[in-house]
Amino acid sequence: MSSDRLTTEDKALKINLKEDIYGCFAEIGAGQEVAANFFKAGGSSGTIAFTRSAYDMKISDSMYGPTSRYVCEERLATMLSAEYNQLTAVLPEKNKDARFFAFCNTVESLNYHKTNQGHGWIGIRYQKNLGGKPNDIVLHVKLHDSGHKSQQESLGILGVNLIYAAFFHHDNLDKFIDVLVARLPREKIEIDMLRFSGPDFEGVDNRLVSLNLVQRGITDATMFDLAKNVLQPATALYKKNVLLMRGRFRPVTKVHIDMIEKGKKAFLLENNVDEGSLEVIFELTLKDLTADGKISIKDFMDRAELLGSLGYTVMISNYLKHYKMVEYLSATTKGSMIGVIVGIYNLNTIFDERYYDNLQGGLLEAFGRGFGNSVKLYVYPAINVDDGLMYDLSTIKLPKHLYSLLQFMIENGKLQAINEYDKSLLHIMSDDVLSKIKMGSAIWEEDVPYEVVQAIKFFKLFGYKSK
Repeated sequence: MSSDRLTTEDKALKINLKEDIYGCFAEIGAGQEVAANFFKAGGSSGTIAFTRSAYDMKISDSMYGPTSRYVCEERLATMLSAEYNQLTAVLPEKNKDARFFAFCNTVESLNYHKTNQGHGWIGIRYQKNLGGKPNDIVLHVKLHDSGHKSQQESLGILGVNLIYAAFFHHDNLDKFIDVLVARLPREKIEIDMLRFSGPDFEGVDNRLVSLNLVQRGITDATMFDLAKNVLQPATALYKKNVLLMRGRFRPVTKVHIDMIEKGKKAFLLENNVDEGSLEVIFELTLKDLTADGKISIKDFMDRAELLGSLGYTVMISNYLKHYKMVEYLSATTKGSMIGVIVGIYNLNTIFDERYYDNLQGGLLEAFGRGFGNSVKLYVYPAINVDDGLMYDLSTIKLPKHLYSLLQFMIENGKLQAINEYDKSLLHIMSDDVLSKIKMGSAIWEEDVPYEVVQAIKFFKLFGYKSK
């Protein structure tokens, strides 16, 4: 039977009946349902070595060591190591005829008063081949069911799906993700980080996995760093002030770098913002990655390589509109300061009332949601395409009835002009640079940072051809 038609019980039973799959389960907090699904399916004695459930924090500390945070990736990593090592140490002889696995999760579900966001870390360490070295698959999940029991049931399905996909669909990542989210619509769960590691996944680029999650709508945003490591946003931005720059970056130019550096200089003057608490993020939206209705994987990877070469963290999102991105960051950073660098023409778009026809409260509702207490926009100037004059926050052209709103935003610290900038760079346009690269002209090198020049030439990005 096709995996698409298998029930959770069918998958658990198929694993139970495989004589060469043998492992253990450790579930902390709300995630008590995965092992139960294997017991209910029947034939579990050939699959399950043991199960452990450290619901009490003191017991958890005795098993895995003390910690200040129980629902986090570090705790999951400790659990995977401890459980897999114990299994292989206790039953080394069984490793000759079975592939070992350790499935672990640490989960916080909805509390009694429903005042929290249910979420958790789930992972499996397992041998793909008999006697082989182990691999890890780790994910972070947000739970959106409205009840504690339904959240537990969703976790039970997700855990079975993960183990099933790990053993039966490890060679096809698209199919793996299909199986992982089977019978779990977005209304129930959101997977905002998924990472593969180990000897059998050396060819997997987890950045593409991240793109896949956003593209499918399994999550709305995900992140990765300069070392190509996939990041879970809430963890990566924990107690961080965020400076965000949105764009296509096709390619990154000197004017982009001037925008981020001058914006950063202004942002660091804000109260409680310093280098140690600052996270600079370059964001790409799916719309900016789409051409002719399709996402170009190569184009995405070209831009990811460039931003990585400059040492920046990259975010991919489905948030086309400014206020939605800011809402997301505000919920993720939980009160930290958020700075957003925008070009003056992008600010025109933000003030365009047609942009908010989907909102009952229109532009005012969007501004209320997008300019919270800890949000500020830094506006970078441009050369006016019509008259060649400077176009900035002081000369911006808006409908007459919006100028009072603009002034209100400025006076209340929601908008600030970036006055320190390199005027000699304002002529640079990414589209022009891209055209020059494709034409084989060397002039483009003057408009981009040295690191970007080297990356474009070395990786032959954006259609570059060496002479």
